[in-house]
Amino acid sequence: MTSVVLESVSRTFGKAPAVDRLDLRLEEGEFVTLLGPSGCGKTTTLRMIAGLEQNDTGRIHIGTRLVSDPASDLFVPPERRGLGMVFQSYAIWPHLTVFENVAYPLRVRRVPEAEVKAKVEAALTLVEMNAFAQRPAPHLSGGQQQRVAIARALVFEPQVLLLDEPLSNLDSRLRASMGDELRALQRRLKISSLYVTHDQNEAMALSDRVVVMKDGRILQQGSPEDIYRRPANVDVAKFLGTPNLRRVRVRSASRVDERTYACSVVGEDGWMGTCRSAEAWRPDEEATIVIRPESLQVDTQRLAPDATAWRGRVVDNIFRGAHRSVVVDCDGARMTVETTGTWHADVGAELTIAADPNHVWALRA
Repeated sequence: MTSVVLESVSRTFGKAPAVDRLDLRLEEGEFVTLLGPSGCGKTTTLRMIAGLEQNDTGRIHIGTRLVSDPASDLFVPPERRGLGMVFQSYAIWPHLTVFENVAYPLRVRRVPEAEVKAKVEAALTLVEMNAFAQRPAPHLSGGQQQRVAIARALVFEPQVLLLDEPLSNLDSRLRASMGDELRALQRRLKISSLYVTHDQNEAMALSDRVVVMKDGRILQQGSPEDIYRRPANVDVAKFLGTPNLRRVRVRSASRVDERTYACSVVGEDGWMGTCRSAEAWRPDEEATIVIRPESLQVDTQRLAPDATAWRGRVVDNIFRGAHRSVVVDCDGARMTVETTGTWHADVGAELTIAADPNHVWALRA
């Protein structure tokens, strides 16, 4: 059974489409993240599902119910969609205690008081906030407020949980730990969840499926690793991480398996190497190859003989604690290598960097 379906959904503000004929499915129990830069339409999409925005065209289903269809003049208001939502600001009411904040969705639904007490206690226990039930909301830390917001969204047992950048106000350490807790909670409850973020690391760590958006449309969707390792185009590759990009021409291509081709390529400076691609190529077609910084190695003796290699000179060396960013100038093209923090090379040193061909990906230029 599908939890949420969007069919050719659009939303326009003025003359600019915020969301443009979007098709999206959220399966039952799935954690899906809408990922993209500011203004790509991800929050508008979430708000249309919630009923906080009304789509101009298309249809929105939640479970077996059609909740929005402008062509039929059908629009189910937010309070009747059975959704839980966690906002970026948490929207915790400062004049209420933790208990009363979480109880609010039940009180507006006129749930009997004994049931309110039991459900709120269960929700607070779920997020490990039961000891703070009578604490005034202003006396909570950012992480505690986020837990309260999640408990309030879950207390009435919604069909779907919507989360609009709920971790963005936390510091980096707390953000990572709360993200792990949120994912563990979602898996335990098996609740369908749609998450919005512009943070690529967050999207990859939390999601069953990532949907990359730009200009109101979906560029690519798939598992986090598939999106990262096999981007569909240069826009997706550049949004996920900071890849090295090189322009090349394809010399030949042969099928490896049903999803992959092996390509022989030559660079503008005459450099030659091998890589992988999702599509067939004709000889002499232009391509852009994507090499992730962590896929490049400086210990080239451990690589296979067919490794794709470059010779260059170190122009920058940035220590980042657990890892180190090394910038290498290869005949005028700068490439970044991510290596361990214990490895070191002086600026000006010459070295060879290389990558396994399986980690060099060719895309249409």
